[in-house]
Amino acid sequence: MAAAGTAEPVTPSVRRPGSRALALAGLAVAAAACVVLIAITVPRLAAADEHEARRTEVLQAARQHAVNFTTLDYRTLDRDLERVLRGATGQFRSEFEAGTTNLSELVTANKGVSEGEVLEAGIVSDDADSARVLVVADSTVTNTAGPAPRPRYYRMQMDLVLVRGRWLVSDLQFVG
Repeated sequence: MAAAGTAEPVTPSVRRPGSRALALAGLAVAAAACVVLIAITVPRLAAADEHEARRTEVLQAARQHAVNFTTLDYRTLDRDLERVLRGATGQFRSEFEAGTTNLSELVTANKGVSEGEVLEAGIVSDDADSARVLVVADSTVTNTAGPAPRPRYYRMQMDLVLVRGRWLVSDLQFVG
């Protein structure tokens, strides 16, 4: 202990030359690495979000098209068929349109009513402007040919294409 009025000796701190500059350089490198990591990650996250949003749109469209296709009522048949055609393009539209006269006659003559419901749908493949979707749908059919409602089971493969911002059915095949 030092006596009153006398100062204790000060021990100088040991400083390496440039240690502060070295620390600042390390922080700058770490900050640059963070900026690069953010620059790489943010666009990837945005692309993933965009892809997921597109897949959601595709599934919604496929589900709605399947319901439209499996829901027909002789009392509103023109509107029901038009709804299917509005959601169709290409080969599927041509084939469906060609069969509407026979379908109309059959449904009207038998006073047919079919109420469709999608049970499940899943994307097989997709890209920015096309997708293939498998859809499991059922419908309940009533008509004058039978007294009780009858179930119908549909397993469909739909090819959809993006046309002017809308997902339309370009091909529909029954599977399994």
